Amino acid sequence: MSATLCLTQNGNAIRRADIPLLSPDRFQENLVEALDSGWRVVSYFGVPEGGELFLHAVLSSKKEGTLGVVATSLEGKRSFPSLTPCAPQVHLFEREIAEEYGVTFEGHPWPKPVRFQGPLTSPGGPQHKPVPIGVMDFYRVEGSEIHEVAVGPVHAGIIEPGHFRFQCHGEEVLHLEISLGYQHRGLERRLVGKPSGLMLKQMETIAGDTTIGHTLCYAMVIEGLAGARVPARGHVIRGIAMELERLANHTGDLGAISGDVGYLPTASFCGRIRGDFLNLTAEICGSRFGRSLVVPGGVNFDLTSEMAAKLTERLRAAGKDLAGAVQLLWDTPSVMARLEGTGTVSDLVAAEIGLVGPAARACGLNRDIRRDHPFGIYSMSQIPVVTARTGDVYARTLVRWLEAEKSLEFIEEQLHQLPGVSVREPVGAPAPESLAVALTEGWRGEVCHVALTDHAGAISRYKVTDPSFHNWTGLSLALRGVQISDFPLCNKSFNLSYCGFDL
Repeated sequence: MSATLCLTQNGNAIRRADIPLLSPDRFQENLVEALDSGWRVVSYFGVPEGGELFLHAVLSSKKEGTLGVVATSLEGKRSFPSLTPCAPQVHLFEREIAEEYGVTFEGHPWPKPVRFQGPLTSPGGPQHKPVPIGVMDFYRVEGSEIHEVAVGPVHAGIIEPGHFRFQCHGEEVLHLEISLGYQHRGLERRLVGKPSGLMLKQMETIAGDTTIGHTLCYAMVIEGLAGARVPARGHVIRGIAMELERLANHTGDLGAISGDVGYLPTASFCGRIRGDFLNLTAEICGSRFGRSLVVPGGVNFDLTSEMAAKLTERLRAAGKDLAGAVQLLWDTPSVMARLEGTGTVSDLVAAEIGLVGPAARACGLNRDIRRDHPFGIYSMSQIPVVTARTGDVYARTLVRWLEAEKSLEFIEEQLHQLPGVSVREPVGAPAPESLAVALTEGWRGEVCHVALTDHAGAISRYKVTDPSFHNWTGLSLALRGVQISDFPLCNKSFNLSYCGFDL
């Protein structure tokens, strides 16, 4: 029997009445059937409505190039069978739903809170005050020669807070548990009501280094709900900004990985070159991080032919410098000895836990939203997907460089053929009683936004899934069996977001 799903495309809206509302048992069977057929969970969340809690799952099929939505009602119950034992990719989604709404997922192997003790909200009821973040039990390995190392949440550098709890035997890490939530802002609860300028600004701060990735997702959701179109020139400028964001962050990571192995030439060069790419974005819109650039209906800023020529010249220079800096890495045996074989995640494990982005492609998983669910300019101009096979720090470093090469080529091509004259079209009101889902391929990986509207067309539930939500578990597994001194290098090779996770 094939799975029962309401099919849709990236950036499109569907009527909520068309979403199959299955019984809890059939909902479970349906998800298992879909996952066994090659579908993947991109979002799974609760929707409180009328004193009842509904669960919505959004699935992706690379083979079919389509998305599917299905829902169920808990029918007044506060327990639900866990899918995690047979589908580990949903383990964090289930824990998040349990934390937010007080649902018990029976059979979940590790049902501790994701961020804090809940429930945060109760369908039809008042808010509950959660237990302080980080106050929770941690997994422990027992033994006379086992010791525990606690790191954070306050760190030595000027970085976001997060707590890491290592179970070690000597220098070997047996288990790493990551506790986040210190950046929690209650953002999703604020993203309700009519779309507004404030809502757009909030999207820009979901994860500041992924401003384009998240605001573009939001714009696509609003456009889908309103049935709006975006001019071709607006699509191109969006794509240029998206790839500049990828270039800046990949360059920064290449330098940081170099710094973590004590190789300062590439670290120093990349620190400066990252600024070059950020400045190219600032040349377009006045913000190095792309704020105020993407809006529903298109973009706020245009590119003249003179600006395009100037950007092309500066892009080539920065690309040439980056190639030289990265070549130093590959030519230095001591660097390669530290990268190769460190922090390995197998392709089977990566698929099981649902890794996305460069971390997934470094394990040989050939998945990229720009190709699998193309949007905007990527529907007309494809970027080749690059992968590696070893799943270690070296592979995650290599994929970043290969992707940077492709982004450089893509941006230059788009700057040479800017179409049309209009960069923005008006956007009407969102359709009532609808659901829209949008995915973009941010520099860390898959970004997913889902919005549901009520009878008046106002957003009643907004769900954000940052790529870090999928990938933090990958970092934990990469540390198993390696020395604790390898943690900074493994951590930087994933370079995940705390605030993007802690909505």
